[in-house]
Amino acid sequence: MKETSLAYAKINISLDIVSKMPDGYHNLKTIMQTISLCDEITVECNHGKGIFIDAGKPYLPSDDSNIVAKAASAFYEFAGIDGYSTHIKVRKNIPVCAGLGGGSTDGACVLRVLDKMFETKLGNKKLEELGNTFGSDVPFSVGGGTKLAEGRGEILTNLPPIPHAYVVLCKPAFSCSTPELFGYVKCEKIRARPDTDGVINALENNDLGGIARRMYNVFEDVLPSGKDKVNDIKSILIDNSALGAVMTGSGPTVFGIFDNHTYAQNAYNILSESYKECYISETINHS
Repeated sequence: MKETSLAYAKINISLDIVSKMPDGYHNLKTIMQTISLCDEITVECNHGKGIFIDAGKPYLPSDDSNIVAKAASAFYEFAGIDGYSTHIKVRKNIPVCAGLGGGSTDGACVLRVLDKMFETKLGNKKLEELGNTFGSDVPFSVGGGTKLAEGRGEILTNLPPIPHAYVVLCKPAFSCSTPELFGYVKCEKIRARPDTDGVINALENNDLGGIARRMYNVFEDVLPSGKDKVNDIKSILIDNSALGAVMTGSGPTVFGIFDNHTYAQNAYNILSESYKECYISETINHS
């Protein structure tokens, strides 16, 4: 059996950190959106044993620490399936460690593909629960679209789909450690927070401009380095007709929302002169 599927990236329209939970994790409140930038995942199953990974990049792990291997293991254990060797090939297009959920969406894609191949018909809810055992963004990536994610990301609420938009992404040349950024966050000291209710209201009214104007990410305020680059990219996007611009996830990628492809292409061209990793994408309403 062999199946190839696409694993779509995500952006955070808004990202708030509400509190720190007793288990040490943080309680999030974030609106997430699927975009068309994607990896390609090929899964081949034959009789035998073992999970074998072609990670797509030489610096990514090809052993059981890779999230796609974790996804396959979680699926087989839950479904009670044994006696198959599984070869998973990842063609990476989503930049790594970029705040775009590249690893999570790959893991979610493997869950969906195996569910289809073995006709287990687990459904999104059960796949989301499985995904939550090995990645906080995996539950969202199972179904994608436009959702409010709370808790660690596993509490999902469907929202009205965002009006179609073009998304220009730019990843500056510095890295962000997610655990390190969480360590800098002091929930009681956060003064500026996203207007999450306002974003939801704008979604309900199909108001793309209202959504874009309210985009905000509290992680931007605790960046230990690179904040100037993030602000520079946001300024370039806004100066070139983006309706709004913000950092996604724990960064460092910045994206701008556009209602016009010509404007998006122009902003992409300008950013590409200074930054190596730039992309034009668009919003989609599924995974």
